[in-house]
Amino acid sequence: MVSPKQLLSAIESSLLGPSPPSPAQRVELLLAIRSSLSSFQSLLSYPPPKPSDRAQVQSKEVRLPDSPPISLDDQDVQIALKLSDDLHLNEIDCVHLLVSANQEWGLMGREPVEILRLATGLWYSERRDLIMALYTLLRAVVLDQGLGADLVADIQKYLEDLIKAGLRQRLISLIKELNREEPAGLGGPLSERYVLDSRGALVERRAVVCRERLILGHCLVLSVLVVRTSTKDVKDAFSVLKDSAAELSESNDTLKHQACLFITYSLLFSLVIAFISDALSALSGKSSILSHDASFRKEFHETVMTVVNDPNAEGFVGGVRLAWVVHLMLIHDEIGLSEAVSTASSNELGYIKLCLESVFANNVFHFMLNKVLRTPAYQNDDEDMVYMYNAYLHKLITCFLSHPVARDKVKESKEKAMITLNTYRTAADFVHDSSLQGEQASEGPLPFVSLLEFVSEIYQKEPELLSGNDVLWTFVNFAGEDHTNFQTLVAFLNMLSTLASSQEGASKVYELLHSKAFRSIGWSTLFDCLSIYDEKFKQSPQTAGAILPEFQEGDAKALVAYLNVLQKVVQNGNPIERKNWFPDIEPLFKLLSYENVPPYLKGALRNTIATFVRVSPVLKDTIWTYLEQYDLPVVVGSHIGIGGQPMAAQVYDMQFELNEIEARREQYPSIISFLNLLNALIAEEKDVSDRGRRFVGIFRFVYDHVFGPFPQRAYADPSEKWQLVVACLQHFHMILSTYDIQGEDIDSVVDRSQLSAVTQPSSLQMLPVLELLKDFMSGKTVFRNIMNILLQGVNSIITERNSQVYGPLLEKAVQLSLEIIILVLEKDTTLADFWRPLYQPLDVILSQDHNQIVALLEYVRYDFQPQIQQCSIKIMSILSSRMVGLVQLLLKSNAANSLVEDYAACLELRSQEYQVIENSGDDPGILIMQLLIDNVCRPTPNITHLLLKFDLDTSIERTLLQPKFHYSCLKVILEILENLSKPDINALLHEFGFQLLYELCLDPLTCGPTMDLLSNKKYHFFVKHLDTIGVTPLPKRNNNQALRISSLHQRAWLLKLLAIELHAAFASSPHHREACQSILAHLFGLDVVEMGTEIISQSSNLQNSKENSAIRTISKTKVLELLEIVQFRSPDTTMKLSQIISNMKYDLLAEDILANPTTSGKGGIYYYSERGDRLIDLASLRDKLWQKFNSVYPQLSNFASEAELNEVRETIQQLLRWGWKYNKNLEEQAAQLHMLTGWSHIVEVSVSRRISSLENRSEILYQILDASLSSSASPDCSLKMAFILSQVALTCMAKLRDDRFLCPGGFSSDITTCLDIIMVKQLSNGACHSMLFKLILAILRNESSEALRRRQYALLLSYFQYCQQMLAPNVPTTVLQQLLLDEHDGEELDLQKIDKEQAELARANFSILRKEAQAILDLLIKDATQGSEPGKTISLYVLDAVICIDHERYFLSQLQSRGFLRSCLMGISNFSCQSGGHSLDSLQRACTLEAELALLLRISHKYGKSGAQVLFSMGALEHIASCREVNLQGSLRRVDKNLRRDVAVDIDKQRMIVTPMLRLVFSLTSLIDTSEFFEVKNKIVREVIDFVKGHKLLFDQVLREDVSGADELMMEQISLVVGILSKVWPYEESDEYGFVQGLFSMMHILFSHDSETPIFSYSARSPKNLRKSELNTFRLCFSLSSYLYFLVMKKSLRLQASDDPSDYRSSPVLQQPTLNLLCSLLNAVTNSLERAAEEKSLLLNKIRDINELSRQEVDEVINMCVRQDLVSASDDIQKRRYTAMVEMCQVAGNRDQLISLLLPLVEHVLNVILIHLQDSSGVSDSNGSLKTITYGTKPDSGQEISSLCGKLIPLLERLELLSENKVGHNLKVFRRLVTSLKEMAIQKLAL
Repeated sequence: MVSPKQLLSAIESSLLGPSPPSPAQRVELLLAIRSSLSSFQSLLSYPPPKPSDRAQVQSKEVRLPDSPPISLDDQDVQIALKLSDDLHLNEIDCVHLLVSANQEWGLMGREPVEILRLATGLWYSERRDLIMALYTLLRAVVLDQGLGADLVADIQKYLEDLIKAGLRQRLISLIKELNREEPAGLGGPLSERYVLDSRGALVERRAVVCRERLILGHCLVLSVLVVRTSTKDVKDAFSVLKDSAAELSESNDTLKHQACLFITYSLLFSLVIAFISDALSALSGKSSILSHDASFRKEFHETVMTVVNDPNAEGFVGGVRLAWVVHLMLIHDEIGLSEAVSTASSNELGYIKLCLESVFANNVFHFMLNKVLRTPAYQNDDEDMVYMYNAYLHKLITCFLSHPVARDKVKESKEKAMITLNTYRTAADFVHDSSLQGEQASEGPLPFVSLLEFVSEIYQKEPELLSGNDVLWTFVNFAGEDHTNFQTLVAFLNMLSTLASSQEGASKVYELLHSKAFRSIGWSTLFDCLSIYDEKFKQSPQTAGAILPEFQEGDAKALVAYLNVLQKVVQNGNPIERKNWFPDIEPLFKLLSYENVPPYLKGALRNTIATFVRVSPVLKDTIWTYLEQYDLPVVVGSHIGIGGQPMAAQVYDMQFELNEIEARREQYPSIISFLNLLNALIAEEKDVSDRGRRFVGIFRFVYDHVFGPFPQRAYADPSEKWQLVVACLQHFHMILSTYDIQGEDIDSVVDRSQLSAVTQPSSLQMLPVLELLKDFMSGKTVFRNIMNILLQGVNSIITERNSQVYGPLLEKAVQLSLEIIILVLEKDTTLADFWRPLYQPLDVILSQDHNQIVALLEYVRYDFQPQIQQCSIKIMSILSSRMVGLVQLLLKSNAANSLVEDYAACLELRSQEYQVIENSGDDPGILIMQLLIDNVCRPTPNITHLLLKFDLDTSIERTLLQPKFHYSCLKVILEILENLSKPDINALLHEFGFQLLYELCLDPLTCGPTMDLLSNKKYHFFVKHLDTIGVTPLPKRNNNQALRISSLHQRAWLLKLLAIELHAAFASSPHHREACQSILAHLFGLDVVEMGTEIISQSSNLQNSKENSAIRTISKTKVLELLEIVQFRSPDTTMKLSQIISNMKYDLLAEDILANPTTSGKGGIYYYSERGDRLIDLASLRDKLWQKFNSVYPQLSNFASEAELNEVRETIQQLLRWGWKYNKNLEEQAAQLHMLTGWSHIVEVSVSRRISSLENRSEILYQILDASLSSSASPDCSLKMAFILSQVALTCMAKLRDDRFLCPGGFSSDITTCLDIIMVKQLSNGACHSMLFKLILAILRNESSEALRRRQYALLLSYFQYCQQMLAPNVPTTVLQQLLLDEHDGEELDLQKIDKEQAELARANFSILRKEAQAILDLLIKDATQGSEPGKTISLYVLDAVICIDHERYFLSQLQSRGFLRSCLMGISNFSCQSGGHSLDSLQRACTLEAELALLLRISHKYGKSGAQVLFSMGALEHIASCREVNLQGSLRRVDKNLRRDVAVDIDKQRMIVTPMLRLVFSLTSLIDTSEFFEVKNKIVREVIDFVKGHKLLFDQVLREDVSGADELMMEQISLVVGILSKVWPYEESDEYGFVQGLFSMMHILFSHDSETPIFSYSARSPKNLRKSELNTFRLCFSLSSYLYFLVMKKSLRLQASDDPSDYRSSPVLQQPTLNLLCSLLNAVTNSLERAAEEKSLLLNKIRDINELSRQEVDEVINMCVRQDLVSASDDIQKRRYTAMVEMCQVAGNRDQLISLLLPLVEHVLNVILIHLQDSSGVSDSNGSLKTITYGTKPDSGQEISSLCGKLIPLLERLELLSENKVGHNLKVFRRLVTSLKEMAIQKLAL
């Protein structure tokens, strides 16, 4: 059995929705109601207390059904027993109630009385849900709600069975039982008086029970319409009716009295409906249930005719008598046929006549009018119920008037009235009452008059019941004849005014009075009477003090009634026809200026005139003219004193009539009508250019004389008081809403205290809008009066609204007051800054009394009128943005808790609505959501913190949110998002609910508590909706585009919310850790298995075992399903008006309005929605279009051009339809982009931060990357979407690259091989090919932009980098080969397979690119030549990457043929930094230059000498040499970085310009090797030498740099300069530039340094930098030794064994290196070589034994490499071994690289020394046969040679001992050279 709450939800969702229920909803509904059959049959019947159950509870252990035993403490027992006593409920059920209350609210920490009230409230909520479920089912059958006939039939059959089983009897008994003062009813004397309802509010238990009785009464009425009433039900209901009616006189309790009144009405109308429906059924062929039994007729007739002593009860019994007599009249014929005619007819006629006599004698019509139909209780009842009551009263009166017996009685009553009533009296003898009934004070109303009024009242609210009612119109013809007195005439005319309440009725009434169907009643009578009195008054003496003739009372009353008919006829008549009905309305104005005309008649005249205002614009102008001619003037003096003293000369004007005539009578119909008429006229004024100056006199009159003193006036009728207030407020509201503030208004305020009385400006010169603003901003009259209205308090307003006739007027006054407050708040800040200190913003004025603010905000509780709630919420929104201390103010005023509950209740009530609110600005739920969202980031504590129940006593960030403990908006929002019910109605609530939670999680103060709450297991919020709203199909655009838009936004906020959790979740919190794991599992296709408190993720789709590793299976995960949802073609949002507007001239006008920037902003046609979308304001667009058309084509206002006017109307309608569609399409496009953004957030966060915890992450990344590329290449993908998708793909590609070298997870053991660890994890070649192909399609998409292509180019570069290496780049292949040789024992190396796959991948990449080469190159070259600087740069780098895979010189030839290379060279030569190189633009241009140089360098390297030859042939050197930025004129000087701000820019210049150019020049020197040595005119050599000479300063400065202080950048420049000089400078015959000396000086510095100490200062600390320093040093030494070797070998340079001090002093310019210096270098090289070989060997051995090393040894290795940052204390041994292995491989690779460099360096040195030893004797030969170049003057002596050999031999012996195993190179040739030199050295030493 379903719970009452679930039952009600199922019923409401199926029956109250805006669309018919779906088949699933229908099945759910029928199952729910069938399973609840027993609950309905025993409605509100519960098991009573039992002694055995009480004993079980007292034993503190209770066993509930279907649950284990529950242990209770003493408090639980006490509360359970107290519940049982208070509610007359079984003790076990009370325990169950406590359990349910704990689940709903959380009872821990609450007081016992609070727990008792919560449990009681929960019990009453269940009862209410059950009653409401029954009530909703009954309404579905009785009322036409648009449900399917078959569904209604099923429900009706179900209800019929229930009612026949005794449900109606149960309803009647419950109505009686619940009224008793006992536990099962209103509560006993010892029962708890209060309960806590579903929102946690404290309410009286009596109020709850009274509400139950009211609903049960409605159910009783509805049940009569489902199944006809039995005789027993009628008797019981009549008995309860008499008791309830009698109780009305006895009850002093207002609440109980009100409830009894509603119940009495329900019982009365249940009997009325029962009698009428039963009789009508008999007429339609069915037998009458009630009249079938003659004994019942007799018995009930006697009962109903019995006189009751209580007057109230007698009156209601009279109403039953009226229904009973109609019932008897209707069934009279049926009885006559079925029974003995003689007895039956006489008896029934006797019953009928007796009843009729009683009805007319007691004037039941009058009682029904005053005690039922006109009471606030009746008028405030449920609208559908009131409609049903009126409908059956309509049937009753129709049947009554159609029966001959009743007609005779009515005729008799009319004749009696005509004879009895007095003739006319004068108005001076008559005191006019508020109801205008014309009743005599000493006599009661006559039945005929009451009958006419009764008929009027029935059709007042339901004029559609008049349609086709011939009986009623027949009665009208009868009632309108032969009136001899004004009382009956007035009643008849009032009935006519009611009949004119519909368009059909208005036409009939007009014709009736126009055709003179009645002898003395017609329109001519009205206008003739007005003219006669006008003439009569004109002929009277007009002298001062003369008394005008008296106005006859009867005439005045009759004229008022006539005018009411005229008003209704004009108001409801056909808009076309009514223009011609009354061509001359001047008589209506002629009596307005006479003092003796009764004010109520003037009121009726003006009210009638007001209805003509909207008939036509011409008539409106006519009315203005007549008013100025006839009506009383509004005289407002220029010197009105402070006390409002009138002028000396008394004038009969509106002020006089108000203060001297109406105020004395305490009745104000004239002034009320006057204000309403003026308001109607002003509202129709379209010209607002004068900003209200025309109406300033009217405003001052209303301000000073009407609204200002209204609280001090006396009122005979309170309704008039509030009518007056509403008219004034409407005037003020119109002024504030119509006229805006302008710039000149700021200067309009002057300090009047500084002006004399003579010079003081007149109030008539001021604008009304400014006067009103000043009033509010200084707290004056209007402000005080409005606040006094509002300060009555919401509870008082609610009470008066329900209990007083003037309640609706008071409600309207409150609404207007709040709206005026909002209008002032919207305008005051514009002026406040300039008007201070005289005037302050309204919030400052309000804050002077905290009660004012509290009163304004508490109107959110007023749920009778949604507009009032909306105003209160808007005021809260404005005040919360202005007042920082608003929350503290509310806390101090003790209003905070009630406001929290009120806002939550308002939001909950809105979420339960079943009708769509079209305008979201009028939706209180959306306004509350916006209020909460807007206040999240405001200073703490703010309104969001208050309404969501954050802890305001401590810090916000430490709040423990308990939505189940506190009733707040947070509780309601979580329930809304948990159920996501009624998505078509609550879509925006769901959307903004997700947005609010996102904003809360984003805010630094609220993120912690909110995320803790959402990650709690009670909610599982983060993953709950991925399956619900996440991947469900989108609604169709054609069916419900608004829901489709909101659904996209909901998913977007949900995804962004999940992204925040993944990004910021605390790893230390198990809840967050589990939430993250669960999110990842749901997103990426993993099953979540809960075991205890742990969540284990198991891959369900991405298992990659060895068996299927070759086959790639891409399963569709949630993350891909989410992407698929957002993949649809965006709707069109273009403004092609020519396609929808056929007329070109209108098209241009519309485009001018839509494209004009002045139409944006406030007052324009565009506005920003609550989502931030810039939409078209359709109402403003319509007004602007009409205004534009009328100004451009003024002839449109001429009615003669009707065809053109219709064309304009049609055009505007087309534009409005287009605007609506444009808005929706724009919103959908933004929603689509928003969801894609949310998807990108969660993907990027998952990929960047959390995906490492998942297995097969490469597979996941590939799936996302592949899907992103496919989507971005799709034609349905917009440009903005492609941009986002490209960013996601870029992130995934980067993560794929990083993931290749991470420690692999998931190994089953700790034993791994070197290849398993060091070889990267790369996708298959097929996957790579697919990615490249889709990426190219995405780049070549039709709709593109440079910004998008830049991202795509970056992705392409990242892809090429991914494909370049399949081995870890920092591990040299030589090292890996040595390791693998031992592991594979001579088998075929896996490296060969890897190399093969690498080559295949590169060829495939080239093949794919070549297929689209033309299009790709077109784009690249276009971006590289015409794009922005960043676009040029990245395009050049893409071309660089393309060249890398160019295996056939295809792309090189393409670049050549397109002239791109030449354009690059031209760009290099023309490059310059115009701004000095310190601006962003110059930096970007430098980046472009760097990219161009890199591309040229790549060509040179990729194609070798042929590529260099191509560049050289194009004049590359000339272009580089002509670049002005290369010759920096000393800008490479070393500058202290602490002293210069532009050092970073200078260094960037060196890095981006100088160094790349030197690299390119150095690459071109590769062509020199092909030339002959003595070909000194070689073109390449000469151009390089010319380049060197042209940049002498640059080369000289680099050579002069201190090598020991050089950083890496400078070290590279030194190496490049030395490399270039070593290649070309030997060809230069002279050394006038000093480069040789520079090189020799560098040799002296580097060759002589100790290898044990680093030469570079910056590398003194880091071991890694020490190794790098050593490698750089010897690399430079190698370049220098190569240069020296070239000189010795090719140019026969001969060095001295040692320096000659005397020679050095004589020739300081050139200091050549010596052989001893070479020996010093050889010593350093040998030391480094031995050390490097030993370290390499040791490292390789450790790598081989890595699996044998303990954790301590592994940590020592990591510490040795200084890489502690790569591991944490929690990492296992596998991760540590991996880290240690990679680091050792890198060090071993460095050592191997050093060995590879040192071996040829040693060979160069040995060869140089060997040549010198061989030629040592030849240098001193006197014959000079050997021509050598020597820079010394003294040949080496034998002693020096011997000393040299002595130093050399130990070094050679150490070199001989080098092991090939340790060195890793073949040393055969090396050892031969060492041996030869050693032998010669020994020979020289022996000499």
